[in-house]
Amino acid sequence: MTALRENLERLEETIAAACRKAGRARGDVELMAVSKTYPAATIVDAAALGLLLFGENRVQEFSAKAGELAGWRAEGSNAAAGEPILVHLIGHLQSNKAARAAELFDAVDSLDSLRLAERLNEAAGRMGKKLPVLVEVKLSSEETKAGLEPDSADAAELLERLPNLEHLRVRGLMTIAPWGVAEDVTQACFRSLRELRDKWAARYPALDLSVLSMGMSGDFALAIEEGATRIRIGTALFGKRAPWPPPPRRGAVAGDPGTGSPE
Repeated sequence: MTALRENLERLEETIAAACRKAGRARGDVELMAVSKTYPAATIVDAAALGLLLFGENRVQEFSAKAGELAGWRAEGSNAAAGEPILVHLIGHLQSNKAARAAELFDAVDSLDSLRLAERLNEAAGRMGKKLPVLVEVKLSSEETKAGLEPDSADAAELLERLPNLEHLRVRGLMTIAPWGVAEDVTQACFRSLRELRDKWAARYPALDLSVLSMGMSGDFALAIEEGATRIRIGTALFGKRAPWPPPPRRGAVAGDPGTGSPE
């Protein structure tokens, strides 16, 4: 048995236990395999085990993998599950990369501004595509966290305008809990996203906010308890991740695309 299969079986047992504790069905919680920094071959191995949904952080990084995954993303290509795999962008997206993101990804789960929404809508329209999106909400005081402040004018403006962006399909909300805090603080963060979803669903009935993407390897059980419908798991599934970007090739010069320089 491979390490990946063992990790997946162990993870599934833990997810099922968390669902039972929360009084929820296992089918209520979708598992996203976060494949950032892992090679395309790792995604192929995971897809062969039946995983269908993957999360990537960077346009540049996934662009380098996409060609190797083309067959697995074709309709009915996953022999294990009989369905194609889907790859979502979960990292922060600069608006000047919106067109490439709309082309590469099956969904963008980190929508955090009206400007970005308009750029994605325009790009999806040119491709004749309906692009699913999640609105990223910032519920942590950490400056490094991205997302919309829930009570901000920017959030209200985006939510009001989204129904008119006909090439986007809003599916829900996403957040990242703060690092290194007590469990009750993490759980309160997840509870806040659920409560915010309920409030916004009543205020903006034209939007579908059914997806709650929250919880990662270290805190997904708390997220499930608070109503997560999608958890994002990387380390617990694939093991310790390598840094990104990878080190330069020997003899590569600064600015060479082969160096894997960050976006």
